[in-house]
Amino acid sequence: MVNATINGIDITVEDGTTILAAARKVGVDVPTLCYLKEVNEIGACRVCVVEVEGQDRCVTACNNVVQEGMVIKTNTRKVRTTRKTNVKLILSQHDYECASCVRSGNCTLQSLANELNISEMPYDSILEKNKWDKNFPLLRANDKCIKCMRCVQICDNIQGMHVWDVVNTGSRTTVNIAKNKTIQETKCTCGQCVVNCPVGALRERDDVGYVLDAVENEDIITVVQIAPAVRTAWGEGFGLSKEFATAKRLVSALRKVGFDYIFDTTFSADLTIMEEGSELLHRLPEIKESGLPMFTSCCPGWVNFVKKEYPQFDVRVSILGHLQRGGSPTPQQMFGAVTKSYYAEKLGVEPEKIFCVSIMPCLAKKDEITWDGRGDVDAVLTTREVERMLKSFFIKTEELQEEEFDNPLGMGSGAGVIFGATGGVMEAALRSAYYLVNKTNPEPDAFQCVRGLEGWKEAKFTINGNILKVAVASSLSNARKLMDAIAAGKAKYDFVEVMACPGGCINGGGQPIKDDYDKVAARTKVLYGLDKVNNLRFSHENPEVIQCYKDYFEEPLSEKAHELLHTKHVVK
Repeated sequence: MVNATINGIDITVEDGTTILAAARKVGVDVPTLCYLKEVNEIGACRVCVVEVEGQDRCVTACNNVVQEGMVIKTNTRKVRTTRKTNVKLILSQHDYECASCVRSGNCTLQSLANELNISEMPYDSILEKNKWDKNFPLLRANDKCIKCMRCVQICDNIQGMHVWDVVNTGSRTTVNIAKNKTIQETKCTCGQCVVNCPVGALRERDDVGYVLDAVENEDIITVVQIAPAVRTAWGEGFGLSKEFATAKRLVSALRKVGFDYIFDTTFSADLTIMEEGSELLHRLPEIKESGLPMFTSCCPGWVNFVKKEYPQFDVRVSILGHLQRGGSPTPQQMFGAVTKSYYAEKLGVEPEKIFCVSIMPCLAKKDEITWDGRGDVDAVLTTREVERMLKSFFIKTEELQEEEFDNPLGMGSGAGVIFGATGGVMEAALRSAYYLVNKTNPEPDAFQCVRGLEGWKEAKFTINGNILKVAVASSLSNARKLMDAIAAGKAKYDFVEVMACPGGCINGGGQPIKDDYDKVAARTKVLYGLDKVNNLRFSHENPEVIQCYKDYFEEPLSEKAHELLHTKHVVK
């Protein structure tokens, strides 16, 4: 243990504790910009500088540790002047026309400039322009990049994809795509770099205008689906509590925008489970014999990853699993397919008359809708885009009343809701697989040991005398470790779930920008709470799904189900 003082406060901390961590421990605020706990602690921005008695120059608090007897001051004139100068230098290479920036009002650099009372710029502005494919789901503006390295560290250390890197030398040094590749060549659309960028240098392609054109077209029927994870976060940008910002209030807001029908993706999540649980049982003897697992995921980021990084698995995956026949029946795509077949028939209209919109916590979903060539889903809006859309309509979200989803595609079980958290798809599938074998329901929480934010977890269950060994991985770096272990024969599982984003969809690249990982845990808690209070805890008990099979698909894994719900992916 070491003893020191911070702003006159005596502290005792463990050896190796950074000045920043020590300050926060005693409630002393030290501003940061590039800092990400345990990910990016390199002092690149020099905003977190503090004064240490006996040292001529200010030191960065994020990567300097507390020494015995240190006298630290965090708010002296010298400290404030240094921070102010450093932020001005950053601004000199940053497009600070904030009014037109997607991050205006939610930008760490903007907040710092205001807090430091920066009202004029003594330095000439030097902005770096770049060429970028504006049709790609992820957009980058070089003239807003502050070279904080967050995107590099997140991509390298958390996702293991190494998309971003420091390029060029001298005054031309900047951050860009590694190895002179284009963003398309990287095959990455997870969006974790976006939610961790402190400014507006990275963002999603904005499709709000495209969607509103359809809403205003009287010849088109607009149908929108709301993903499970969206309900955990859509209210954050409005300052609404988790208790108030319910899915039903979002339904009310979307009706004010003008959508014709509003449905719940948990319906198609339940439909996915019916197909998937049935497939697991059907393929279990083959799985046991081959030693290769069945994979499950509702994540196009994972599909992209496995096809690019593990082409040798393509055949194995396509033979065995949720990626069967080269395709993945994700709830988003299933919903689109059901909307433009079953629901179109119910409405008595041609499928071409329906414009299907998904509200997703994800950038990769924008890419996914282009894969099958059928156009079942016409547009994807992220949670952030929905926030901006509602604000543009001047909707007073704090006054919204709850309104019900439309039917017959608006009812979902608690099992469908937990799709948004890592382990949720696995747990939902196991609940229904147990029923399909035993013809009786398990305890709803019997498989909860697959929950949690750990990057790689495993468990064993017994279903009708069969021992089922399962694994759940989230983040692409953990997916890589798992796939390498399976390929080398070091790990053997029967059933595997993978999500590209750490923690699953609740932490997706399209969710509201967060400053800390605690929000991810809070969002997860919301989903499991909604599952707990739902009258339906099992996908196979969803009456609207049952009716859908009765009226249209006949039974899980039927010929029509394979034709419409099991899509062959060709990832370009």
